[in-house]
Amino acid sequence: MQKLLPRQLSTPPLWFISRFFSETAYDPPFSRVSKPPKPPKSKPTKTNQKYSETTKATKPPPLKSDLPFDFRYSYSETNPNLEPIGFREPKRFSPFGPGRLDREWTGTSAPIRAEVDQRRFEEERNRVIGEPLTEEEVAELVEKYRHNDCARQINLGKNGVTHNMLDDIYNHWKRAEAVRIKCMGVPTLDMDNVCYHLEDKSGGKVIYRHINILLLYRGQNYDPKNRPVIPLMLWKPYQPIYPKLVKNVADGLTFEETKEMRNRGLHSPALMKLTRNGVYVNVVARVREAFETEEVVRLDCSHVGMSDCKRIGVKLRDLVPCVPILFKDEQIILWTGKKDHEQKSDLQMPN
Repeated sequence: MQKLLPRQLSTPPLWFISRFFSETAYDPPFSRVSKPPKPPKSKPTKTNQKYSETTKATKPPPLKSDLPFDFRYSYSETNPNLEPIGFREPKRFSPFGPGRLDREWTGTSAPIRAEVDQRRFEEERNRVIGEPLTEEEVAELVEKYRHNDCARQINLGKNGVTHNMLDDIYNHWKRAEAVRIKCMGVPTLDMDNVCYHLEDKSGGKVIYRHINILLLYRGQNYDPKNRPVIPLMLWKPYQPIYPKLVKNVADGLTFEETKEMRNRGLHSPALMKLTRNGVYVNVVARVREAFETEEVVRLDCSHVGMSDCKRIGVKLRDLVPCVPILFKDEQIILWTGKKDHEQKSDLQMPN
């Protein structure tokens, strides 16, 4: 018998395989997708027109406030007499929101439109405050609100007395006779200024002051239902551009003398070391005392921040007074000024 051998299957040619796949299953990697047809524009119906008319009719009118002062973001940390040289955002962007206030935003403030009778306003404020408290009543309020665990507390930071803080004060006055205010940072350089703006803008009275702790009393005849209207700021406006704080050449000195003063200040020992959001109540007195014997003073403001350093320099320039001649590496160099230097030299001259 012949032995049967397995039959070998022959492989089909390549042209047959390519033709088979081309005719049966051809799926390209990318295929064009036809654009969907645009939906037809619907004509406005009567119901839509009525809805738009009702929304326009129910739009709230702008708020009107009878407070007799210009609205600013910060009252204690801005100088209304200093005009900016530029703005970082258009003036038409009011922080109170579009159409929410009957006052026009000028870039730095929303000035009052009508004139206010200051005499009538002062009489109303004195009526709300009422008769002065006795020492026993003051001691009772102080013991009630002066502790750190007091629930009626407002923290005052580097922005000072802000506009929205007034609303917080009135909210606390609904259920409490006084509110505790804890001041930190740059505003503590001038606590008199903070107390003045708190009393002037809120209508209350500071009955207790200890270092950086204040108690703001609402008054004996205060009525929460008759509180003034305070429109809130929806965001913090950008800081305007003001003139340069430190000149290349200080007034009364030449360029070489200014350079020498700066080098002396950088290499002199630091008078004080300030911390971030610290209490700077005694800084002004320390700088004035140092200027009695020194001509240049250095303040170490490490980790304070350059923006806070410039704020501190502006405050000291007006309070001491002195001349800031350098801000470098969070160091403040203060010069006593040309006039004081000449007076000291005249006193030291023999008759």
